[in-house]
Amino acid sequence: MLFLRAGVYLQTGAQIVLLKRNIGMVKSNGQLNETWIKSALLGTTWASSEIILGSFLHNLRIPFSGNILTAIGLIILISASYKWGEKGLFWRAGLICALLKTMSPSAVIFRPMIAIFSEALLLEFSVRLLGRNMAGFIVGSALAMSWNLFQKIFNFIIFYGNNIIEVYTNLMKFAEKQLRLQFDAVWSPLFVLLGLYIIFGVITAIIGIRTGKIIKSGKTTQANSVKFREFNTPGTGNQNKFSYSPGWLFANILLLIGLLFFAGRIHLGIWALLVLVTAAIWAFRYKRAYRQIIRPRFWIFFVLITMLTAVVFTQLESEPVPISTAVLIGVEMNLRAIVVIMGFTVIGTELYHPGIRTFFGNGYFKQLPLAIEISVETLPAVIANTPDVKTILRNPVLVVSQLINYAEFRLDEIKKNRLNEQKIYIITGGIGSGKTTLLKNLVTRFHADNIQVNGILSLRKIQENTTTGYHILDIKTGEETAFLSTSGIDEQQRVGKYFISETALEKGNAVLFNCKSGIVIIDETGLLELNNKGWAPAIHHLMATKSCHLIFSVRQEILAEIIQNFRISPAKIFNIGETKTEDITTEILNTFRPV
Repeated sequence: MLFLRAGVYLQTGAQIVLLKRNIGMVKSNGQLNETWIKSALLGTTWASSEIILGSFLHNLRIPFSGNILTAIGLIILISASYKWGEKGLFWRAGLICALLKTMSPSAVIFRPMIAIFSEALLLEFSVRLLGRNMAGFIVGSALAMSWNLFQKIFNFIIFYGNNIIEVYTNLMKFAEKQLRLQFDAVWSPLFVLLGLYIIFGVITAIIGIRTGKIIKSGKTTQANSVKFREFNTPGTGNQNKFSYSPGWLFANILLLIGLLFFAGRIHLGIWALLVLVTAAIWAFRYKRAYRQIIRPRFWIFFVLITMLTAVVFTQLESEPVPISTAVLIGVEMNLRAIVVIMGFTVIGTELYHPGIRTFFGNGYFKQLPLAIEISVETLPAVIANTPDVKTILRNPVLVVSQLINYAEFRLDEIKKNRLNEQKIYIITGGIGSGKTTLLKNLVTRFHADNIQVNGILSLRKIQENTTTGYHILDIKTGEETAFLSTSGIDEQQRVGKYFISETALEKGNAVLFNCKSGIVIIDETGLLELNNKGWAPAIHHLMATKSCHLIFSVRQEILAEIIQNFRISPAKIFNIGETKTEDITTEILNTFRPV
């Protein structure tokens, strides 16, 4: 177990870097809501059991290992719900766990990822329908556990086509006849298996409920009293960079659909040749797909399926076929399996294309990349602190409760970090669009909520409908100083038609440099700053120290240049012409109000 864990550490460390790169995980100032944070931590806890215990069970070839892993995941979700009651927690955790499953040392394609996400959806559906109670948890757990059986049957049909149904049906009828069974031998085994899966699901739910009640009662060791082992992500050396291609993704989808469509519709020899050529291309471009078909297990199944098919179609069919035809049917079934296994693998690989991940940057899933970022940062520590198998088997309730407590400990830690992390907002719009008016109102609201705010506002001075200059207002003291004016002397610095007051420039920078905490507003960041003048020195200082949250107002026509010049990663950009000022004010206020 020790060597297995070490191997998992090394591979997980390398794959964390790859997953960050592929999904685009970089440090971001984006705001993540608490439901997604909790889901990320639950999904990470579930994924750690999949990675550590999954590898252990896989290496020992333990039967029903998938059901054991499903049970652990369901216990984690159910027990956690006794502390965290947000809607949508289960399906989000399942989605994150499915994505993190790509870090497992075992070769992974869609099947386990689909299983994990489907199980979480079924539990979510049951709880939404029946409530977050014993009935909801038991029904949801039974449905989720039963999904393993349905997916296995579905996989066989997808891999081998309808012929596998005929092979199974004829074998069971033959057994029924030979053994003189008094029941339907075709459906009875499936119903018995389904019953066993349901019973296992019910037992799993009861364990999860019991664990949740123990956690809620506070009778377990608190996370902050446990000394967690440190884990440093190992260096990955030179990682092979895969050349993603939308063209290949499109071509692979067409090839998969085409080969499955023409199976049985064209001459077997032509179809088999197309399959072999396609498989060779896929194996050459995609190493993961190649690894799928060189496993001894695959070729053992190849031989067994072919032999069974030959026996069934030559001996057990009502109208037997020649042995050569039966063997060819078996070969066709196995070639179909090659197409499905490799096809889903290559499509799954191409779906890591950086362009595709931008889909998650918008719409309903816009918070997913940030949740994954939290997950990949948390996963190594969770793996490092997952007890060995003996401990898990000896006291599973205590182990799960400690993992949930650690997730809660991480939640508190993340909340504190979010409060301390520098947040940057930008208000943009045209000249005279109301940016300064919005900031004035925001300052008033900050003061009303006792939120510390400093910085400078730029007040336009108008005489006879003509702008004559700008004054700066020190938000903290209320002191107003003339800054830009249409009148001045030749020795003064200028920006456009305005003369710059050196006194006001020094005062403004002094105000900004003296800001050590809280929120700092910098109104009308513009052309002077682009030329490294004006408030540029103070902005660089505030960006470097990260001791304050920043709110800028910037004219729309120079917004991109300001962001690039100061390397700003804004949490959000508000266009005052597109969003109601009250909505902007409310959103910013909610960010900085105490949790």
